[in-house]
Amino acid sequence: MKKLLFQFDTDTYPSVFDTVVAYDGGADQVIGHGGLTPETVGPLVEGTIFTRAPKDKKHTAIFVGGSDMVAGQDLLKAVKKKFFADFRVSVMLDSNGSNTTAAAGVAKLLGSGAIAGKRAVVLAGTGPVGQRAAVMLAREGAAEVAITSRVLARAERACQDMKARFGVDLVPVEAFDGDARGRAIAEAQIVFAAGAAGVELLEARHWQDNPNIELMADANATPPIGIGGTDMMDRGALREGKIVWGAIGFGTLKLALHRACIAKLFEANNQILDAEEIFAIAKAMA
Repeated sequence: MKKLLFQFDTDTYPSVFDTVVAYDGGADQVIGHGGLTPETVGPLVEGTIFTRAPKDKKHTAIFVGGSDMVAGQDLLKAVKKKFFADFRVSVMLDSNGSNTTAAAGVAKLLGSGAIAGKRAVVLAGTGPVGQRAAVMLAREGAAEVAITSRVLARAERACQDMKARFGVDLVPVEAFDGDARGRAIAEAQIVFAAGAAGVELLEARHWQDNPNIELMADANATPPIGIGGTDMMDRGALREGKIVWGAIGFGTLKLALHRACIAKLFEANNQILDAEEIFAIAKAMA
């Protein structure tokens, strides 16, 4: 029986990246639907749950994607509301690659040094990757996790959203420019850069002489990268006494993790792969 993955995307056009990885993860056919909302997704979900016999439902799965994590979360809720009894299929949420990217980055940091009891700062952390990375760091026992944004209200909103969804306490920090971000990491042992592609968040001078920093990760692979003085290919490289992971350095795990999660969807019909489940898989793989 064919393994069918239905790609439910909140953007107008389903992500090509997610489609390619879905095939590499073992799907026999990927069927993409774009521009979906909680109000329009219902009939599509019904098509996935009312077709195959109970023993064959594991061969149908749903991937929720798009560039907007909040919209993805709302779509996932709408999908789950249509399930009942054994009329369900497995679902994965990875809007903007946020869960798999954050999980891979934090898993690599976790394998490189201690997180528990340390102070962490997620730079430009109001986006999907930054928010999920902050949650994962907090759940690994970091003493404090701060999220920076150029606008304090955005950082506060992100912290509130993550508190509501995951029950973790995060600290909002306003940091308008590189110097402000340098001050934000002054007392941090862990730095995770989650800014937009091609935006340098820190210059080398902001971190190289900081005696407190132990671990750094940068999720940006588009030059200029987020943390100046590092390299996107860094794989636990030692720079100025700090262990550094670049976007390509932990990107190998991100892609392997994404593929592994797709494969896992077809093992049973009752799985929901969100941040918690994806991070657990990442830690096992790392």
